[in-house]
Amino acid sequence: MTYAIHLLRHSNKIRSSSNLIRHDSSSLVRWFSNGTRERRNISESFNRCKSSSAVSNNSCRAVSPTVSFVNAPGTAIALCPSTASMHFMRSSSGSQVLSRRGFSSASDLPPHQEIGMPSLSPTMTEGNIARWLKKEGEKVSPGEVLCEVETDKATVEMECMEEGYLAKILRGDGANGIKVGEVIAITVEEEDDITKFKDYQPSTSDATPSPKAPASPPPPPKEEVAEKPVTPSEPKVSKPSAPLADRIFASPLARKIAEDHNIPLSNIKGTGPEGRIVKADIDDYLASRGKEAPAAASKADTSIDYADIPVAQIRKVTASRLLLSKQTIPHYYLTVDTCVDKLMELRSKLNSLQEASGGKKLSVNDLVIKAAALALRKVPQCNSSWTNDYIRQYHNVNIGVAVQTDKGLYVPVVKDADKKGLSTIAEEVKNLAQKAKDNSLKPQDYEGGTFTVSNLGGPFGIKQFCAIINPPQSAILAVGSAERRVVPGSGQDQYKFSSMMSVTLSCDHRVIDGAIGAEWLKAFKGYIENPESMLL
Repeated sequence: MTYAIHLLRHSNKIRSSSNLIRHDSSSLVRWFSNGTRERRNISESFNRCKSSSAVSNNSCRAVSPTVSFVNAPGTAIALCPSTASMHFMRSSSGSQVLSRRGFSSASDLPPHQEIGMPSLSPTMTEGNIARWLKKEGEKVSPGEVLCEVETDKATVEMECMEEGYLAKILRGDGANGIKVGEVIAITVEEEDDITKFKDYQPSTSDATPSPKAPASPPPPPKEEVAEKPVTPSEPKVSKPSAPLADRIFASPLARKIAEDHNIPLSNIKGTGPEGRIVKADIDDYLASRGKEAPAAASKADTSIDYADIPVAQIRKVTASRLLLSKQTIPHYYLTVDTCVDKLMELRSKLNSLQEASGGKKLSVNDLVIKAAALALRKVPQCNSSWTNDYIRQYHNVNIGVAVQTDKGLYVPVVKDADKKGLSTIAEEVKNLAQKAKDNSLKPQDYEGGTFTVSNLGGPFGIKQFCAIINPPQSAILAVGSAERRVVPGSGQDQYKFSSMMSVTLSCDHRVIDGAIGAEWLKAFKGYIENPESMLL
């Protein structure tokens, strides 16, 4: 309680004055740390570090503790006594905007804030700057958009958190591969301070302790050198079956290099003791052989015409997630044919009503999404995901819809699809697909999916395929095209034409057993072949 009172009493001083950090650091720690033995020890240890003439500034920085406390809702302040710096971190809904406020003890730089690359999606590790909407020197206010960030999912606007001036842009328009947390811009509180950041570079003080770490590795090489002489002492006479005249003597390293480069040892003359082939002999052979290799390689290169296409961030993330899915999820597949005659007839009637009322036309995929959502409500085991300790079964039925774009595959989500009408689903799917093609999806548009539908039948005419599960989901439905087939009629020796559509359910066997997957497909087929039941 005493700690909180001190904090509230002096929070204004922290925000308004950079001179506070020029005070004696031990007094600053005691100011915010009354009544706790642990904090008293922190202050004492810092005083010892400060007073010791044998300890350098870097070592003080390494051992000095950090005192953290809460300044206001959503804001954390960290005080480091040795460097007398303050770090502010804020988080907004659905993302984390990394920022750090720095004060210079040498008065060379005024108070400023380092804006880091935010984490705008759960899978984001790096992002690109699409464009800056604010220029250097312009005033910024809370809620204003600073720049557009291209994440692994979409292009998202990054808003300003505090009032001030944009002093320096460190990563300009089109900057690629910026790691989350990497500094991209600097803001200041006073307009007069902008010019002082003309040549500003991000602080590298955090990386200073790292060069000391490699000081320990030198001993291992000595151990390796000590171990290697042991190998020649091993008797080589263990294979007396081969005649000595035909045996080729070579060091283990030389044999390994020759094996890697497919070099017959018989082609090499050894220069080691008693004609032994050593590494230098292999290197000389490779060097002499390599004189002709570049010419051959250049001829081969000129015979192939190709273009290197840059990989978009969404494609990188999709590739890594699908690779992880195939390597870690035990897929199995269930395929069933469904008759869609009644579905087509109902769709035609509903589209007539939609056209009269000015609504969006229904596609077969809209009806498939509704049928899949209702089947998940009937068989909730398929609406689950696997964790190492338990199976998480979702109460919301959120259907992801795979959408192909020029930049890659997006999967926007129709939330609570089991509770929505067909016209609402049709409108949402069309809007989300357009957003995906325009690269304007927001995190809330693609997060929270519990099941995915991938349809290559309608747009591309694919008869049947097996889709890869989108983790952490446990199933994905691959929808093929509808085609006219001859099927048995109601009487003996009677046949008729029907439109049949093949669908394949990819299941995670850790969550969905074969019987459960078959039960879900049975429910799905029932809704497709009797579509009126979806309207009840």
